[in-house]
Amino acid sequence: MSFTGFPEDALEFYEGLEADNSKAYWQDNRATYEKAVRDPMAALLAALEPEFGPAKFFRPYRDVRFARDKSPYKTAAGAVVHGEHGSGVLYVQVSARGLLCAGGYHETASDQVERFRQAVADDVAGQALVAIVDDLRGRGHPVEGERLKTRPRGYDADHPRIEFLRHRTLTAHRDFPPEPWLHTPECLGRVAGAWREFAPLNDWLQRNVGASRQPARS
Repeated sequence: MSFTGFPEDALEFYEGLEADNSKAYWQDNRATYEKAVRDPMAALLAALEPEFGPAKFFRPYRDVRFARDKSPYKTAAGAVVHGEHGSGVLYVQVSARGLLCAGGYHETASDQVERFRQAVADDVAGQALVAIVDDLRGRGHPVEGERLKTRPRGYDADHPRIEFLRHRTLTAHRDFPPEPWLHTPECLGRVAGAWREFAPLNDWLQRNVGASRQPARS
């Protein structure tokens, strides 16, 4: 199946799901989800795989075991491409608000945070990251992430890269609101183009941080 875009029905499906996140709505509209969301997303990921690698397409069901919000279904369809060492570095999702593409490290373990800060503090690696982030922001990609409200222990508050030292995660993203091209094969090029622009950030993170070396939790 070749990728031809996400039909208008995909956005309408999620608009309805946001208004009525119930099993009844899902069952009544499951065929629409499969035809307008699931199948086009699978085709998109297959088209992207030769350049970016295989992706994991997330299930549409929420894990509500420990959540206050017991809504059973996700209001977006998302997929992630994992990096060479297992860290998720590329993401795409479609929802009622259009298309979202992202890159970087959305989650980190404590050993990754420590290596990240050591690299930021290094003049060569740290300045390279600043240049990468400046370029991404200049291209219209917000660069964000989880970060401390104050300086991390062991680093001066006036460090020239204190903005980055406060980060625990670092991501870049691009929001594409609904436009006619979303319903055409052009959507493939938009995703691929955004992911290529995230490559320098992902490469820096893989090279300087990598995957966690901590033992897996039982």
